Amino acid sequence: MADTLARPQNIKRQFKKVALLFSGGPAPSANAVISTAAVSFLRSGCEVVGIKNGYSRLMEYNLEIGLEEGADYIKLDHTSLKRSRNTRGILIGTARANPGKDISSPAHLEDASRTAPMRTVYDALRSIGVEALVSIGGDDTLKTANKFRRFQDTLPEDCPRLPVVHVPKTIDNDYSGIDFTFGYFSAVEVIAGEIRNVLADAETDGSYFICESMGRSAGWLAYGAAIAGEASLAISVEDITGPYATQEEVVDTKTGEKTARTIMNIDAVVDRIVSMMEVREKEGKAFGVIVVAEGLAEYFSAEKLKDVPRDAHGHIAVAELDLGKMFAKLVKAAYEKKINPEGLDPEDPKWKSKKVKGLQFGYEARCVQPTAFDVMLGSQLGVGAFRALSEQGLDSVMVSVKGQFDLHYVDFDTLIDKETMVTVVRFVNPNSDFHKLTRFLETSVND
Repeated sequence: MADTLARPQNIKRQFKKVALLFSGGPAPSANAVISTAAVSFLRSGCEVVGIKNGYSRLMEYNLEIGLEEGADYIKLDHTSLKRSRNTRGILIGTARANPGKDISSPAHLEDASRTAPMRTVYDALRSIGVEALVSIGGDDTLKTANKFRRFQDTLPEDCPRLPVVHVPKTIDNDYSGIDFTFGYFSAVEVIAGEIRNVLADAETDGSYFICESMGRSAGWLAYGAAIAGEASLAISVEDITGPYATQEEVVDTKTGEKTARTIMNIDAVVDRIVSMMEVREKEGKAFGVIVVAEGLAEYFSAEKLKDVPRDAHGHIAVAELDLGKMFAKLVKAAYEKKINPEGLDPEDPKWKSKKVKGLQFGYEARCVQPTAFDVMLGSQLGVGAFRALSEQGLDSVMVSVKGQFDLHYVDFDTLIDKETMVTVVRFVNPNSDFHKLTRFLETSVND
């Protein structure tokens, strides 16, 4: 009876071939999702193919050449998937290629030149007999999945529709519609371990480390790593309010329209860090670690960001800014200016200096051995993709879990703005107990 309950046989739609596609940055437990989804479809008698390297190979599809097995896609079977659930990396590879790059409004779906990459992706999948698509990736991949779904609505009636189900992935954990994404806790554990290591290093010589953590849009990773790693302070985009924020005027180069944009008051942020250092010294702890989220780079002035390159989804290359080292230099100068007598020359033997070093954390956390929790979560999400498509007969939904890993499915239309076709970032709520925990455990400064 238990086995019957665990594997319902209420198949609403039987597929002959399903494609799995992973796009964007890696995340621990990616293979748990891929493996369990594939095995679930295989057990129902469905053929499963893994599209290699995201959308890149599909976008290069040529009707005369076709897709090549092994180079562009691989067949997934029970033998190739054995003992793969706990492995690192991504069985089918990934890439950031974006076939929906030129589609930013519903009107663009009627423009054949803008949708040409989507048409190529559709034709490529149909050329190998794919009848449904499981998309695995971050919010950009979710946007692409939604655009692919909406593009198919514009096809002639006699063109087969490929239902699409999306599995949310990001170590940043900034996804709406799910509490925790697979890989988040594994990444937190790795970065927290790095913080603990440099904290011990800082104590040996009375220095500070300012560690830049991944987390482009929200502070989940920075806060989580700071809590688990015993950092002295964590600063993310959610903290750029009040005295830590200011405004700049932005002029649209096409329309000339002027709008206000929130940017970071860097001097105020630096002063907050220096005040924390002073408090720690009074407590007898002249060392520490500060965690800053990489997303703070998005709050620099337009002038500072004008020459920074962007990826296929329009995101700035935050790694090139090296926030850790930038803040380290500013904090060191501000701290030494504050503790030394006014007018004292830095070359004077009486000058008190402080070592402040910058580091970047994050990439080393994307392909680590996943924690048991992430393997369980990834496995349920993978199985959920099968259940959504085959057992529930759903289309255009994101797989999610809540409670005791209970599956539920969130419609794309509730996650993505119908007019702008962009997703909504799930920030850390400043009134949440999670955010309060971060603030409670940091070095207290009456600011």
